[in-house]
Amino acid sequence: MLRNETKDRVWHGTVRMADTFFKRFRGLMLTKNVSQALVFVLPAETRANASIHMFFMLSNIDVIWLDSTRRVVDFKTARKWRLYTPKKAAKYIIEGPVGLIKTLEVDEGDLINWAPTEEKSRTVPVKSLLPGKIDLNGSKNSITMVESIKEIHTEKT
Repeated sequence: MLRNETKDRVWHGTVRMADTFFKRFRGLMLTKNVSQALVFVLPAETRANASIHMFFMLSNIDVIWLDSTRRVVDFKTARKWRLYTPKKAAKYIIEGPVGLIKTLEVDEGDLINWAPTEEKSRTVPVKSLLPGKIDLNGSKNSITMVESIKEIHTEKT
């Protein structure tokens, strides 16, 4: 969720953080339909660090540059295959779908806050009781191959 505190406007979409080098490097490149917002946390508050490129982007995006107090210093709809530098130094960059700026009614000086969307675990517990399959229900540190249903019943009793 993104919130323009100055105007009490909210965008309820998915918000992810780009707070490591690799996440910032990847950004939204090669994303077909941008439907989430990505908040970049930059290592320093400068204009040069806050410059972005739109190379390898598959669609246009809305970009909002914020200083260290989360005040808007610049914003625009960025078009593919272009370079952009904010008017003033920025510590955070928010990239999102076109329409984000309009939804939040962004103006220079507005205070923007965010709440990252909780990431769900990508692991799925699996129970396998069929012969010839891997049994993941045994020891915490190992897996075993189930040879027969009879073997399963005798181990559990």
